[in-house]
Amino acid sequence: MTPGRSANATRDDAGASDQQNKTTRERILDVSLDLFLEKGYDKTSLREIAEQLGFSKAALYYHFASKEDIFKALHERLHALSLDVLSHLGEGTLTLRSWATLLNGFIDMIPENRKLLAMHERNRAAFDSLHDRLHTKDHEDLDDRLRSSFSDAALPVEQRVRMAFALSGVMGALIFSGEAFQGLSDQELVREMKDRVHDALGVGPDPN
Repeated sequence: MTPGRSANATRDDAGASDQQNKTTRERILDVSLDLFLEKGYDKTSLREIAEQLGFSKAALYYHFASKEDIFKALHERLHALSLDVLSHLGEGTLTLRSWATLLNGFIDMIPENRKLLAMHERNRAAFDSLHDRLHTKDHEDLDDRLRSSFSDAALPVEQRVRMAFALSGVMGALIFSGEAFQGLSDQELVREMKDRVHDALGVGPDPN
């Protein structure tokens, strides 16, 4: 330890360094997101990302070993959103109202992630390949949960069909929300999607 410096000061410096690294990492991801959206993943180079940030490629490699690693990190942002919402699947008695609440959780994430969703759509082939390689176990768990919900004989068939229909509609709209619905504001898109979910499920607006 440097003479005259306490252990607390050393830890504070380490914490500040970690925060700076995190900030730099997020800046790299944000710039990469813009370039992948504008030019596409395949046509964007690490050199372009570094130049946008005012970095050398060597400095960029300190945070990410490859362009694919940047792409993976952006993919994880999107994947984490769906897992967070679907982690509640299977909790408590499933009703049309609780299903609407779960799907509304998906819809509520659109305003803060519309650019990320648009980038996903622009680079769907690359994302699909990456997603399958990274999240096989997550897919299996989610498939099991959904299969259990949709095949639950305790629920009327009509209810299960409505649930499946509403889920498919939300997932499709999420995929295209970044570009296909650019004419709608965030608030308009969220309201329209929630209204269509309620129509499909045959329930009124969430009282909350």
